[in-house]
Amino acid sequence: MRVFQQPAFVLHTSDYRETSLLVEAYSRNHGRIGLIAKGARRPKTGLRAVLNPFQPLLLSWSGKSDLATLTAAEPDRSAPILSGEALYCGFYLNELLMRLLHRHDPHERLFDAYRDALGRLQTGDEQDVALRIFEKHLLQELGYGLVLDHEVGATTPIAPDRIYEYLPERGPVPAAAGPADGVRIHGRSLLALADERFSDAQELREAKRLMRCMLAQHLGERPIYSRELFQRLKIPAPLDKAG
Repeated sequence: MRVFQQPAFVLHTSDYRETSLLVEAYSRNHGRIGLIAKGARRPKTGLRAVLNPFQPLLLSWSGKSDLATLTAAEPDRSAPILSGEALYCGFYLNELLMRLLHRHDPHERLFDAYRDALGRLQTGDEQDVALRIFEKHLLQELGYGLVLDHEVGATTPIAPDRIYEYLPERGPVPAAAGPADGVRIHGRSLLALADERFSDAQELREAKRLMRCMLAQHLGERPIYSRELFQRLKIPAPLDKAG
């Protein structure tokens, strides 16, 4: 199989043999793919400088196995400028894609959501919003979409001022007295996540708590490396913003 000029992003690279790279990429029409970039570490190729995370690329490759051979790579457009917290938020998005997407399983709408999230991360006041919206789209594309506009098992619309208990395996139900079996969350926070428009910090905090719980169902016990990296570097972690 030969693929030409496929919109893609690099999620991760690692050294391979003496002069090559192993590339994990996320492409719009072919999903997550593994590529061998032969000779990419040679000084005169310039290929390694192109294969950077967050850079929109046009990739070409050939081969049928899980590790195809990269035949060409070029920038598709200007890369978003991510630094500080935004940079590590980007690493968090990449880690989610690496851990939750199967190879060769295309999700075109998720690809677009990822590209939009990178754009939002450039603006400091949009980072939390970018993460929550992307997480929502990721779960939806994986078949685990959240119920956000009505009570589970009923057609009763979510009331903004009511407190709900979001049950991970079901959805939101009116909160009862006593210990919670799910995530306590205000109706307006559910509606803000549904509309992808947050009006205050409480809505974002509650949405983060909900998304962390929902993602944990699928990430398993292995910790998120990007969050641990924040802690080791002693950076106030947006990845407490993340996940």
